[in-house]
Amino acid sequence: MTYRRIISIAVLSLFASFAGAYFFNTFFNPTPITIPEPLIGNLYSQVNASDAQNLETGFIAASKNSTASVVFIKTESQRYQRTSFWGFDFDPFGRIGKVASTGSGVIVSTDGYIITNQHVVQSADKIEVVLSDTKKTVRATLVGADPSSDLALLKIESTGLSPIRFTNSDDVQIGQWVLAVGNPFNLNSTVTAGIVSAKGRNINIVNNQFPIESFIQTDAAINPGNSGGALVDLNGDLVGVNTAIASKTGSYVGYGFAIPSNIVAKTIDDLKNYGAVQRGFLGLDVVDIDGDMSEKLGATQGVLVKRVNGVNDETETKIVAGDVITAIDNSPIDSKSTFDERLAYLRPGDITTLSIVRSNRPKQFNITLVNKEGSTKLLTKESEVSELLGAEFEKLSKLERQTYRIESGIKVSNITNGKIRQMNIGEGFIFVKVNNKSFGSVTDFIAYLETYRGQVRIEGVNANGSTQYLSFTFR
Repeated sequence: MTYRRIISIAVLSLFASFAGAYFFNTFFNPTPITIPEPLIGNLYSQVNASDAQNLETGFIAASKNSTASVVFIKTESQRYQRTSFWGFDFDPFGRIGKVASTGSGVIVSTDGYIITNQHVVQSADKIEVVLSDTKKTVRATLVGADPSSDLALLKIESTGLSPIRFTNSDDVQIGQWVLAVGNPFNLNSTVTAGIVSAKGRNINIVNNQFPIESFIQTDAAINPGNSGGALVDLNGDLVGVNTAIASKTGSYVGYGFAIPSNIVAKTIDDLKNYGAVQRGFLGLDVVDIDGDMSEKLGATQGVLVKRVNGVNDETETKIVAGDVITAIDNSPIDSKSTFDERLAYLRPGDITTLSIVRSNRPKQFNITLVNKEGSTKLLTKESEVSELLGAEFEKLSKLERQTYRIESGIKVSNITNGKIRQMNIGEGFIFVKVNNKSFGSVTDFIAYLETYRGQVRIEGVNANGSTQYLSFTFR
C-alpha cells in the first residue's frame, strides 16, 4: 500500500467519525429542554405551598384556640388489697392503699363546668383540676356521671375561664383534619394531629347495661392521660371528647376514639339540669344485619328488631320482632351504634319517626319515647348515699328489671371509701338479694347493710349483665 493511499484512508475515516457523531447527536440524543429554576419553584408552590401554609396556619390557630380550654385532672382514691395464706383470704377486707391517677378534661363554661370521662374520676375520693393557662390547682366536685356514655361533669369554683366552642359532630367528615389535645403521660397541653378515620365505631369498651358507643375514630395520637381531653377541628372547635385507644400495650398504636360533641352537649345539659341523663327509649332490642340477612329481609341497611322488650306500650302496638329499622327521623341507620346515637339525642316524651322494612315492604311509624320506667316524664335522679357503705344507691328501673328478668334490685354507683369498696364491688353492680332477702326500698337496704354483723351472702348482677355470687363477713 502506497503512502498516498494510507493518507487517503485516514482522512476518509476521520471524516466518517465526525459525520457519525454529528448524526447520532442530532437524531438519537437530542438536547434536553431546560426549565428555568424559578418556573420549577412556581409550579411546586402552586400545587403544595399554599395548601401546606393554610394547613400549618390551621394547626397553629386550632392549638391556640383550644389548649386553654383543656385541663389536667388528678384524682386520689383508696384501694383494698387482700392478703392470702396458702390460697385462703387471710384478711377479708385487705390493706388500704392510696392510688393516684390522671387524665384530662374540657372547660365548657366560664363559671367552672368541666366535662371529662367517667372512668377518669370513677370512685375518686379527691379530684383536682390544674388549669393550663395559669397552672393553678383547684379542687373539683362531681356534678353527675353517665356510665352509659362514659362522661362525667365536674364543677370548680372559678370564673373567667376559657370554654371551648362546640361544632356539630354530624357535620364531621371522614378524612378531615383533627387535633387531639390533652395531657398524655402527665405532659401538660400536648397537641397531636391526624384525620377522622371513621364514624359510628362500636368497640365494646363501655361496661354498662345500656351503653352508647358511636365513636369518632381518629389516627391522631391518643395516649394514657388523653382520656377526657378534646378532639378539635382546625378552628379549635370541639369535635368530640377523647375516651379510648385501641392498643394491646396501653399506648398509641394507630387508632383513638372520641365521643361525638353532640352527645357531649346533651349530656352536659341533662346533668346540669336534672342530675341524670334523660334517655328516650323505644323499648326495642336490636342487632346489626349482615349481607346475607339484608338480602332475606329486603333491606340493604339498618338494624334488625330482635325483641320488643315491653317498656314502651306504643311500640308494642306498632313494631314486631323481625322488622328492620332503616332510618330514625329520616337519618339513615346503618348499624346498632348509629341507632343508639340517634336515640341518645332524644328525651322521654319526644316523638320520633321510624322508617322500617317489614316483609320486604317499607313502612313508617311515629312513636313517643319513654323513660326507663315506661312513662314520658323527665326523671330526676332519686338515690340515697351512705357514708358508712361509701356509695350511692337507687332502685332498679322497670327497663332494667325486664332486661335482666328480675323482680327487684338495688344498683350501686359513685363508690368511695367504705364497705362497698372493701367488698370489691364495682360501679353499676345490682344487689338482687342479700342473705336471700329482697329489698323494696333503698332506705331499708342501706339500713340492713349498715347494721348487719356476720356472714353476708350476696346475689347480684354485674354491670355487663352477668350473675355473680359473693360472700363476706361484716364486723
